[in-house]
Amino acid sequence: MNYTLKDIAKIVGGTLYGGKPDWIISHLCIDSRSVNYPVNSLFIALKTQNGDGAKFIKEAYLKGVISFLVGDEKDIPKDLLDKVNFIVYDLPIEALQKLATYNRRQFDVPVIGITGSNGKTVVKEWLYQLMNDKFLIARSPKSYNSQIGVPLSVWQLQNHHTLGIFEAGISQPNEMQKLGPIISPEVGIFTNIGAAHQSNFSSVSEKVWEKIALFKNAKKIIYCKDYQEIEEVIQSAKDKNYFTNNPEIISWSFQGNVSCSISDKLTEIKIKFDERQIGFTIAYTDKASIENATHCAFVMLQFGYTDEKITLRMQLLQPVEMRLEIKAGINNSTLINDTYNSDLQSLNIALDLLNQQHQHPQKTVIISDILQTGNPKLYEEVSDLISQKSITTFIGIGDEISTNRNLFQPNSVFYKSTEDFLKEFDFNSFGNQAILVKGSRVFGFEKIANRLQQKLHNTVLEIDLNALVNNLNAYRSLLKPNVKIMGMVKAFSYGSGAYEIANILQFHKADYLAVAYADEGIMLREKGINLPIMVMSPTTDSLEQMIKNNLEPEVFSTGFLEEINHFIANNPASKINIHIKVDTGMHRLGLLPREVDRFLEIISQNNKIHVASVFSHLASADVPEHDEFTHQQIDIFNSVCNQIESEIGYPFLKHISNTSGISRLPNAQFDMVRLGIGLYGIDTGNQIQNQLESVSTLKTYISQIKEIPEGETVGYSRKGIATHPTKIAVIGIGYADGFPRSLSNGKGKVLVIGKEASVIGNVCMDMTMIDITGIEAHEGDEVIIFGENMSIEKMAEAMETIPYEVLTSISPRVKRVYYKA
Repeated sequence: MNYTLKDIAKIVGGTLYGGKPDWIISHLCIDSRSVNYPVNSLFIALKTQNGDGAKFIKEAYLKGVISFLVGDEKDIPKDLLDKVNFIVYDLPIEALQKLATYNRRQFDVPVIGITGSNGKTVVKEWLYQLMNDKFLIARSPKSYNSQIGVPLSVWQLQNHHTLGIFEAGISQPNEMQKLGPIISPEVGIFTNIGAAHQSNFSSVSEKVWEKIALFKNAKKIIYCKDYQEIEEVIQSAKDKNYFTNNPEIISWSFQGNVSCSISDKLTEIKIKFDERQIGFTIAYTDKASIENATHCAFVMLQFGYTDEKITLRMQLLQPVEMRLEIKAGINNSTLINDTYNSDLQSLNIALDLLNQQHQHPQKTVIISDILQTGNPKLYEEVSDLISQKSITTFIGIGDEISTNRNLFQPNSVFYKSTEDFLKEFDFNSFGNQAILVKGSRVFGFEKIANRLQQKLHNTVLEIDLNALVNNLNAYRSLLKPNVKIMGMVKAFSYGSGAYEIANILQFHKADYLAVAYADEGIMLREKGINLPIMVMSPTTDSLEQMIKNNLEPEVFSTGFLEEINHFIANNPASKINIHIKVDTGMHRLGLLPREVDRFLEIISQNNKIHVASVFSHLASADVPEHDEFTHQQIDIFNSVCNQIESEIGYPFLKHISNTSGISRLPNAQFDMVRLGIGLYGIDTGNQIQNQLESVSTLKTYISQIKEIPEGETVGYSRKGIATHPTKIAVIGIGYADGFPRSLSNGKGKVLVIGKEASVIGNVCMDMTMIDITGIEAHEGDEVIIFGENMSIEKMAEAMETIPYEVLTSISPRVKRVYYKA
């Protein structure tokens, strides 16, 4: 749908300024980094706890946007007032929701609304897989189910769509009342109810009442009544005439009209409904998948699918991958693997991630036909996207995209099939580039991804970039206005990959980075990181390279400052920013307060040495019983900063807080804070742990399983003794990978198909033996060393150390795989 600016101003109740009231808007944008159709986009400057969109208006303007929706006229930079059109509405997020609600009312197509604690995205994606033979479907991208995500999803409804499927999530009271009218579903699905966000509700029932607001005007509601709270609330709501349209209640139960039997990795599900008996098989055996598939079957029944068609379509269900994989590729390339689905929405998201790979000068896209959209201008839009994203090489695979080759740049390459591409393409031509592989599942693009992926050790460290961003924002929300964040990326970003973490921090507007050594900073510069970088352990022989690469050394002694002064004197063209480290009680590196006078004398002699910041380190920010000492450190730091500022005559950044200081000591924020281990989901101050998400998962696989009789021994030195007939598994991780020998002989625990298994015998260099007696595991099964359900803190405790050491000890030979939803 297209709207004029005056239409939008009227719809949201805002005031329009600018000389083009009839300017056409067809796209909405909330992120200046992801502007795709600038001329006809409306940039909505949202204000959230994580940031103020108004700060990025000029950036959006420089990318071609000329239409804005802001909360205050003052949000528009003065030099843009006569160059742009803008609508003022005091709550931009409310305006977005109003606009999406209005847009939804323009379409008289059936819409399915999905809520629940878990399974929303899987049910949505499975319904798309099951029903796209009959309907042209608009659906939420990825997991867009928030107060912002829902209106952006529903905005995508277009005239050619014949069905909408949207999910809605809430985290606190009164949110669903806003989302319900935006989606306005005809059919509602309540997947289940669990503990998610329970802390914001007085009871589970209160949360269920909040969620059913999505179904206020629905005609049919589908749910599993085995969840007692859902059953009770929906029946109570019906009795109280809560629902406007007296909806048909379609409930089911594993104790009633649904049964299932599991065998050989397949599940047969039988449903009784309206005197019909339907049976189908799915290639999943876990409870969640069985539940999700049953919800989908009941939906298909409401949309006229025959028993035979349901049975047939269920056999086609594919796993839902909700994240993009970033892996090391062949010939020093980076591979972005999205071989699970292909549509315009997800292509846009994947291209944005591709463009964030600044470490490579060239960008390559390999995509398949985009199936079953009904959009007559589909490949024109694909071509536009590719052009806007400055892609170096474009490769299209499939009949449809090949037929539309005239829409793409002349140097684009096309193949009729995946097999043709694999047979004819020279993979050695790929080198030092970022490669996006994105295809509909039927094209089998996993074969392409496998050819492009660097072959490494099977043990992997998975890093969830979305979780890292969540943790960044959790700490950011604790900061006072204008306090900056320095992201600690030293020690290979705590073992997680220096460039990849630095890149995501740069994208999400961190202010500074810190590395241990100059070599780390130089590598980041070579890969396109342009944030200011502090080097915490600089050396004299690295000064020339630091200045050349605009790196800023920590200066912790008068001796090192004199060496810098001497270098500058012999290189008169050089200038350098420095960070003065003050020892306020940690007694590691740093100037003692009594040494500051001499230090300032040296600085005063050379105006090419500029103080960027003064900082110190809290010794016990995470230990409440040492708070008196901590406050003494803060007082000393404050005094030294005042002295330095008075002497040098200009301001500088001041910072003393680390991760635990951010969450425990708001009076210690000063101008900047240093965020390290908290990025990875570990709050050492234990103040906001429930707001953090696990970032890292270390996993390996079972290489071999064997039964050994009582009395036999396992491993070197025969330390492992079978006290009973024992089933052991050999797993592909050892002390050379970062699983230390101290976890030998029962001290270490791992997770095998959701169950704990103990180490038996001594940990070896490349492998470890575990006791899996009583666990129905198979060779090739995944083993979790640490992750969401096997905490890194537990492993650190068994090692008698801290999580920092666990993370930084993971060997470089362990493959890092990065995921982004």
